[in-house]
Amino acid sequence: MARFRLRFLLQELDLIGPVVTLGRSSECQISLEDPLVSRVHAQLTVTDSYVRVRDLGSRNGVRVNGALIAGEADLQHNDRLRLGSLDLVFLALEGSQDQVRLSRATGSMAHCKRCERPFPGEAEPATCPQCGDALGRFAAGGPETITGVELGDEPSWTFRLIAEVIERALVAGRAPEAERMLERAARDIDGRIARGKKVGRDQLGEAARFALRLAKLQLRPDWAQWVLAAHRSEQLTPSAETLDLLASLDPVSLSAVRPELEALLRDRGATSGTHVSADEQAGEQRIAALLRDAG
Repeated sequence: MARFRLRFLLQELDLIGPVVTLGRSSECQISLEDPLVSRVHAQLTVTDSYVRVRDLGSRNGVRVNGALIAGEADLQHNDRLRLGSLDLVFLALEGSQDQVRLSRATGSMAHCKRCERPFPGEAEPATCPQCGDALGRFAAGGPETITGVELGDEPSWTFRLIAEVIERALVAGRAPEAERMLERAARDIDGRIARGKKVGRDQLGEAARFALRLAKLQLRPDWAQWVLAAHRSEQLTPSAETLDLLASLDPVSLSAVRPELEALLRDRGATSGTHVSADEQAGEQRIAALLRDAG
């Protein structure tokens, strides 16, 4: 008789039918703490011979092995089920529940060197399920305990999804929801910077655009301060769009970020050599103009 389980990070969860619901709600049989997961996101129909997953009208859909399902899909052993930014592995095991528990080892995590994101590693695929990089670049050395999902050097699937949610929330005027999602993205960016990993101009620019729109909406300077601190850490001159958004802040917020603007301009002057691009020169001139406006 088959036993069915879901593996998430280093945990294995028994699937006891006939129905198992997954979502953020505490009323679901499997609760998932992820803002990209709907309150009641998906349903598993569990029988003696098969398990079928059904999308319950979730905001961000259900993916099986990377493909977005339309309605329902049957699950096979080692299928990867994605809800929000979380990857779960479906396991179909032979034997009684006690035998399964005794024979199954604790789960392991593989780690992609390119995008630095984790995925369950008990049945390592040929490519990273996050960025598609080849197997040869995966980190070796056994199980790793990894929590959270990090952003890659290029905008990842998760970051693009977060960006879409932030955009919808800002357009709808739901600032608290946008801020929760942006805080998640900011933590990932800060973590990469702290480890000396480059975030990349495009990804930082997109995060800056959301942060400054939120700063303007809420009349708060702290998100603008974060934008400037991140650019300093990455040794990047803010883009023209970022500087335009800074210039659109209210006078109180613009005055509050004056120390960060001064430090950024000082750093850029100290690191600028003879090979400064025209865009960087224009950016530094614009920062100096913003300092004059900030009083």
